Amino acid sequence: MGACYAVAVEPPLVSILLPARDAISTIDACLRSILRQSDPRWECLVLDDGSRDDTAAAAEAWSRRDARLRVHRFARRGLVDTLNAGLAHCRGQFVARMDADDLMRRDRLARQAEFLRECPWLAGAGCHVRLFPRTALTAGRRAYEAWLNSLRTEKEIRRDAFVECPLAHPALMVRREVLSCFGYRDTAWPEDYDLVLRLLEAGHDLGVVPRRLVMWRDRPDRLSRTDARYGLERFTNCKAHFLARGFLAAGPTYVLWGYGATGRALRRALSRHGKTPSHIVEIAAGRIGQRIHGAPVVPIDALPSLRGRPVVVSVAFDGPRREIRDAMAGMQFVEGRDFVCAA
Repeated sequence: MGACYAVAVEPPLVSILLPARDAISTIDACLRSILRQSDPRWECLVLDDGSRDDTAAAAEAWSRRDARLRVHRFARRGLVDTLNAGLAHCRGQFVARMDADDLMRRDRLARQAEFLRECPWLAGAGCHVRLFPRTALTAGRRAYEAWLNSLRTEKEIRRDAFVECPLAHPALMVRREVLSCFGYRDTAWPEDYDLVLRLLEAGHDLGVVPRRLVMWRDRPDRLSRTDARYGLERFTNCKAHFLARGFLAAGPTYVLWGYGATGRALRRALSRHGKTPSHIVEIAAGRIGQRIHGAPVVPIDALPSLRGRPVVVSVAFDGPRREIRDAMAGMQFVEGRDFVCAA
């Protein structure tokens, strides 16, 4: 491992919240990337969640060489409880998330912290990511990476919040007082998406540093691939929960644009919150004039007559969403006020 890097900085500017479980194959590379940070004003809390391998021992070996690394061992308790326990020990002005199998660019902490200092109205900020190893990436993962990295402003983050989680959790940095207030929740859907939507719902804005500062490892055994809470249906349930008590809170009905697999899944999830479509907008001529679950299927040019009803656009791909946004703008519908996009 080489010589000692540094003593602890008091107080740290950034606290890195790094949960780990059975991560012996990746923890060394992860910690090396942290120790190389250009801004030394950080502390890293390695939160070992009951590892059965030598993850904790490896992290403790690093901590003996650099006092900015602190290792907390927990009995196996799960990610949410581990994150909340670690958050209570954070001392930095900002809290940066990191996973034990990912890597950060040398200037990640410096750039995100400076960005948040320059934008005091933001509660937190993500950054762009690069998925690796590249040879194993599916077309779907590459498309998700491209979509994430297309978002560049807080307005775009809020606009696309119901499309997918608009910020990669291991790339997120949040002001400590805000994150301590909200914490993490153990729900029936992903804790990271839940946090982002709760922050936005409460009126906080989240930004993004439009540079690839985190190398996000994609592998088949990562939690987001193996835990049922990260399945596609759970993401849809999460969106429906926040839509129902936010954008759709004023009444029991809405207009649904799109009735492919994405629209059908969202309709089912929203129905569990007492929200049902009054009309369904479709471009397929064969469907127009039919009824789906009691809702008449209407063409696009019927939308002006439905003005005043909230419209949920539920299509899976970015290209069609752009076309729909253009069409809605042409009819003087305002995104966020009159309609939202939810994939």
